[in-house]
Amino acid sequence: MTVKKLPIAILGTGNIGTDLLLKVLRSPLLECRLFAGRNLSSPGMMKADGMGVPVSARGVESVLDCKREIALVFDATSAENHLRHAPLFEQAGIVAVDLTPAKVGQMCVPAVNLEECLNLPNVNMVTCGGQASIPLAKAIAQANVGVRYIETISSIASKSAGPATRINLDEYLETTELGLKAFTSCPHTKAILNLNPAQPSVHMQTTVMAKIDSPDLPRTRQKIAEMVALIKGYVPGYQLLIEPIIESGRLVTMVKVDGLGDYLPRFAGNLDIINCAAIAFAEALAHRKGC
Repeated sequence: MTVKKLPIAILGTGNIGTDLLLKVLRSPLLECRLFAGRNLSSPGMMKADGMGVPVSARGVESVLDCKREIALVFDATSAENHLRHAPLFEQAGIVAVDLTPAKVGQMCVPAVNLEECLNLPNVNMVTCGGQASIPLAKAIAQANVGVRYIETISSIASKSAGPATRINLDEYLETTELGLKAFTSCPHTKAILNLNPAQPSVHMQTTVMAKIDSPDLPRTRQKIAEMVALIKGYVPGYQLLIEPIIESGRLVTMVKVDGLGDYLPRFAGNLDIINCAAIAFAEALAHRKGC
């Protein structure tokens, strides 16, 4: 008996794209019909070819050539590239999952707004810091009134910040801040990213701080625990390090993200969390389409 799977393509053969590929190959609901980039001799492309996955060095053109065979594309290129790709995918009828901070489509954080994103032609996975912090910020906003300011600080290993991350740092900060504001309605938000060169490499840690007129700590702890449980359903390495506390007049909580180690090292939880979120969206779409 042939099992129906959602046919997908991956555009971008760097570390994120290659890690996505291994996650797709493990999924019972997804099938990779194309792994596309610009360099057939790149490590990701050679790995895909060695695993029998169809590959192409013609980039976005190869995805569009296969539009009748592909329902969804993961775009793991860059914010600049996705701005060009997005209208082409929409015209071709291919759902685009944007893993860059291009801000073209609806921001999607599966623990928060998965269902409302499943009928959209383009969804944006925000940023790694956004995927780690927005659910916590949302839980804080649900548990409290008078949230005046939210700040998130993500610390990641310098080795896990590749060229695309470094090129898009301004977009990363802006997109994360916009996501915090959009999902919480908090009027003032700030995002900070620390690239830590320590050896051995540190695992991703994200702190969320909020200024609240009258914080409800018991209710906040309950909402945070519920949100962490939801996220662990698709990001197994997501761990609550510090449950909500009051410190210097601020509500503070912290999480750590360990990667699954599919292609990327386990310390690269920042890359793993955004890929796991993208897979969660794609699998939910596959369920919606009867796969």
